[in-house]
Amino acid sequence: MNDTLNLAKALIEQPSLSPHDRGCQALLCAELQKLGFVIEPMQFGDVSNFWARRGTQGPVLCFAGHTDVVPAGERKDWLSDPFTPTLRDGKLYGRGAADMKGSLAAMITACQQFLAVHPNHHGSIAFLVTSDEESIAIDGTRRVIEVLEARGEKITWCVVGEPSSTTLTGDVIRNGRRGSLNGTLRVNGQLGHVAYPHLARNPIHAFLPALAELAAVEWDRGNAYFPATSFQISNIHAGTGANNVIPGSMEVLFNFRFSTEVTSAQLQQITEVIFNKHYQDYQLNWQLSGNPFLTPEGKLVAAVRDSIQQVMGITTTLSTGGGTSDGRFIAPTGAEVVEIGPVNATIHKVNEHIEVVELERLTKIYQLLLEKLLLT
Repeated sequence: MNDTLNLAKALIEQPSLSPHDRGCQALLCAELQKLGFVIEPMQFGDVSNFWARRGTQGPVLCFAGHTDVVPAGERKDWLSDPFTPTLRDGKLYGRGAADMKGSLAAMITACQQFLAVHPNHHGSIAFLVTSDEESIAIDGTRRVIEVLEARGEKITWCVVGEPSSTTLTGDVIRNGRRGSLNGTLRVNGQLGHVAYPHLARNPIHAFLPALAELAAVEWDRGNAYFPATSFQISNIHAGTGANNVIPGSMEVLFNFRFSTEVTSAQLQQITEVIFNKHYQDYQLNWQLSGNPFLTPEGKLVAAVRDSIQQVMGITTTLSTGGGTSDGRFIAPTGAEVVEIGPVNATIHKVNEHIEVVELERLTKIYQLLLEKLLLT
């Protein structure tokens, strides 16, 4: 327990604001080298990544995660410095405690404990760690997977340490994620005086019916694993700031979180048909953050369920909700992917924390996963 807690504290001390690692991965690699892992750093631009593997045979159980964190916000809003790990009331406070430096520490300790008893296990253990998960996620896990795929190195099972739990460790695990499709829209109008609308062209008035129609579409009804696809407008900007000027353009940001019932191409096509029906003087750019993925019931899901039941005495719930994760880059290779981590109630918030007992629970769950997957 002290090993997990101490490593988590050492990681939190590093102000690893995305996409910078600030030495976190060096700490992890030092521990893995002691265990006989072969470390392969992969630097792409400002992004630090590493692939570590112990063993040369399959199957490969990979622990995946990220060392980067989001900004901490105003120091005055924190009860203690966000990059000074602080124990208080049975909780470890600090930016990244729950998302996801605590999970990384538990993964390392789980491997230490497993290998102390089972040094000659079947298959291989691997780590895929990046500092580009909270940022644009271009030079991180995506690039490492490209390298692995190019040389035919495959992951069999992947355990991502994202904070998946809701109120109790392991009460929810992610066995998939919805796809995410972003749209950036610019609607062209003509600047003018509000008293002379016939001499101008208001892009807001012209395009609001199209946005209203888009918001009313039922894209699908989801399925047994995924909720229905949702469309959300996240930002609208227009105007000069003056109340007597008709804007010359309008910019809209929107997002689809979509299930496996629809493809990104279908979403784009339907959207553009609606737009063109109402107004055609616009530019639209699409950015696909990731397609939906799903790991159905199988050996990995069963092992995770059993491990949580042994440690927590509860039956976990499978979910594909929440945001995106780097699992979206790993699943298309054919790997089974599951996310299991601590309670997510404080992630990205002021006074982010993890209960110290959760570190112990996660270490044991990860250790049991190693036993269930690599000893049989």
